[in-house]
Amino acid sequence: MSLSANAVRVAVTGAAYVAPPKTTLPTDSEATWNVAFTDIGWISDDGITESNSADSSEIKGWQGGQTVRKVISSSEMTFSFTAIETSKTVLELYHKGSKVITTSGKSVLAVKAPGPDRRTFGFDVIDGDAHIRIVIPDGEVTETGDITYKGDEAIAYELTITAYPGPDGTVAFKYSNDPAWGSTPAV
Repeated sequence: MSLSANAVRVAVTGAAYVAPPKTTLPTDSEATWNVAFTDIGWISDDGITESNSADSSEIKGWQGGQTVRKVISSSEMTFSFTAIETSKTVLELYHKGSKVITTSGKSVLAVKAPGPDRRTFGFDVIDGDAHIRIVIPDGEVTETGDITYKGDEAIAYELTITAYPGPDGTVAFKYSNDPAWGSTPAV
């Protein structure tokens, strides 16, 4: 067995970004984000959670009722995080379809019933010099958590983003400059 402590990564810091649909995407982990991307701001210390799920159907053989095949019937990739910075960007992500309008230094958010609001998203995950960049070309906030207004906690906005497949089935791109990504442990 070959073990390499040098390949153990920790998501020490990073950032979450949002941009209008069809924004030009980065093609590596180190390029500057397109100016259309907006940094979502402070994320809670829980970080970002990536979830991948797949449902499958079993095909049973008549002889003995054994499973002879599984067919994937659906799949989904989501990213969840809690924004702890209150800003126009965060408020508009949380309240899908609503816009913050500011006039003479005063703002109003007319909260509307949520509607479709597809966008492009990105995440940077950084551990020293190792950098992972995740890009979601077509995504949408599909779940939100409760907002708690309390004297000893930041106002927080729980967001779950669903990544939708493109024409070729790709839901996200992951890029890295991490040498561990390109090596195979010796056997």
